[in-house]
Amino acid sequence: MLIDNIITTFDTALRTVFTEAKSSRAHPDTAIDEGSINDSAKQNVISLMRINHVGEVCAQALYSGQAFTSRNPQIVNALKHAAAEETDHLAWCESRIKELGGRKSLLNPVWYLSSFTIGAVAGAIGDKWNLGFLAETEQQVSAHLSTHLEKLPTTDSKTRAIVEQMHIDETAHAQEAVNLGAAELPHAVKAAMKLSSKLMTTIAYYV
Repeated sequence: MLIDNIITTFDTALRTVFTEAKSSRAHPDTAIDEGSINDSAKQNVISLMRINHVGEVCAQALYSGQAFTSRNPQIVNALKHAAAEETDHLAWCESRIKELGGRKSLLNPVWYLSSFTIGAVAGAIGDKWNLGFLAETEQQVSAHLSTHLEKLPTTDSKTRAIVEQMHIDETAHAQEAVNLGAAELPHAVKAAMKLSSKLMTTIAYYV
């Protein structure tokens, strides 16, 4: 059982960082025509979507780490469900970045490893704190996506459709964690999470 878990966890890491993600759902922007975006705005959109892609890499790593150390089947199933939708997000972000002529973050292996470690610690602490970490992570991601919707060009309906669906999914993940009994994290932990997120987004915007 442990060996199977290790193999599955390692496979998830390799697929997340080094292969092209495949979406199980239709891309939200499939039926939307490309709008008119000037070069400066396009570069900003690429950077924002690179940040979103890094966020999904981190989410996959967090959930994988949490599931690896959690011993509660219900929580593990919730994490797997969230991870499946995060895989869709990975695919959508990566596809949009390619369409715009951009690239993913060069530091994705670093983001994954650090996030997996944090997730594994959260999973080992206990169920309610594991769920609390999941809920807070998703709430912060939802807030982060809301700011991106404000920053996107009004003419870029394709990117907006992707980010809007991601926002819907992340909000649902947070609520699911709360429904399962998530504990409210201490203020200091929330502040530390926000600080690390700010550092990640600042670096990922450029690298």
